[in-house]
Amino acid sequence: MTSFLTHRAHVHDPGLPLHRRHSALRTCLTVFAPYGLRATYHHLTLSAAIPRRLEEDPDALVRAVEELHEARVLWLARAEQYAEQRRAEKQAGRRAVPNPRPWWLRNWWESPDRAWFDDPFLHPSLRLSEYVRRQNAILDGTELPGCPACGDEGPRVLSSTGHGWVELCRGCAWLLAPCPCGQRHRFVPVTPFNWNEIWQRAHMGDDGRPNSLWPAS
Repeated sequence: MTSFLTHRAHVHDPGLPLHRRHSALRTCLTVFAPYGLRATYHHLTLSAAIPRRLEEDPDALVRAVEELHEARVLWLARAEQYAEQRRAEKQAGRRAVPNPRPWWLRNWWESPDRAWFDDPFLHPSLRLSEYVRRQNAILDGTELPGCPACGDEGPRVLSSTGHGWVELCRGCAWLLAPCPCGQRHRFVPVTPFNWNEIWQRAHMGDDGRPNSLWPAS
């Protein structure tokens, strides 16, 4: 099993080539990525200001992996609590998985965050630890205002499915009201994207700020 902590250490290691440290960050994302791998990576490029040319700011990789690590620690603590709860329930004869399932066990194709997998630019702008805290609080029964994912309290956005309408959060495209047909539908990306371009940070400038000229028209 891939060790998150081992690859986190690789990201920190100034003796490694930058491309290896960057690849280590990606490996960490295969272990834990609250918004999905692509959307979480895109989020980190913005929050940690990872420049297009890594040599312009190598410490950006450290900032990114530490944000990810902070969120993972919170998730691990809550996941262990859940595991203990499930063991106790099974011993008591209650083997059925509670519904709704914990946020980290949701199937992405049935999840209200489906849009983040189809369009990795639509994730919340929250720091990852804040998103995890929010999801953990909801799992514990806390009623939070606004969108369950990002907290936006603005008007909902209507999106056509071709035969009906869904209601989405205007801030992160979280599914707030499903299609009347009861089926989950693919979200058509607002901005066409190529994963290699995201991975190579074509959307970022050398100064760690978003590239205003991307995508090229």
